[in-house]
Amino acid sequence: MSTNSAQKVVVITGASQGIGAGLVEAYRKLGYGVVATSRSIAPSDDPDVVTVRGDIADKATTDAVVTAALDRFGRIDTVVSNAGVFIAKPYTDYTAEDYDLVFGVNVAGFFNLTQRAMPHLLASGGGHIVSITTSFVDQPNSNVPSVLASLSKGGLTSATKSLAIEYANRGVRVNAVAPGIIKTPMHSPDYYPTFDALHPVGRMGETSDIVEAVLFLESAPFVTGEILHVDGGQNAGH
Repeated sequence: MSTNSAQKVVVITGASQGIGAGLVEAYRKLGYGVVATSRSIAPSDDPDVVTVRGDIADKATTDAVVTAALDRFGRIDTVVSNAGVFIAKPYTDYTAEDYDLVFGVNVAGFFNLTQRAMPHLLASGGGHIVSITTSFVDQPNSNVPSVLASLSKGGLTSATKSLAIEYANRGVRVNAVAPGIIKTPMHSPDYYPTFDALHPVGRMGETSDIVEAVLFLESAPFVTGEILHVDGGQNAGH
């Protein structure tokens, strides 16, 4: 266990690349201990970054993540539920396997981890849960049919508000960031011009846009139950 009991600790899912990797770096710059998890994450040379390899849809992984945080640091202050699966298909083309994959990561991963972590957030005197959702929840686009994303991430949007109210008087804040399409390894550069055009501002988002939004929410003690759209204007319309 860390000898620095005052050091705050964040758990970050989907932490091996893209937004998740950016969040690991950003929270370390703030001095946080980090527990980083993904299916392919490699060990870190940083003694204040503990990595846990596993599928967040598997409850055993969420248990291992929380155990790792407590064993190494003795506390959890923030959970960033960043891991997500996005499958764009016409509605009737979705398969049972697509459904299980999307709901396993996007919903069960969030539910199991935040439920398991909640007592430790309370024990730290208050904490913060942040989910990464999608702007398509509130502003669907006919060019990107993605009902499973809206069905699963829309659930997180509602759960964010519900948990924020349930825990508001116990010091745990619950927020979400709803990105547009972000330049991450998930998207081939061949499609960047197409994705740029889907945003009113004319460009895709950068990883740093989402990281900075999460850090804003982290540093905003009067903000809870907020869905912060970081989507180049998509939520306002087209």
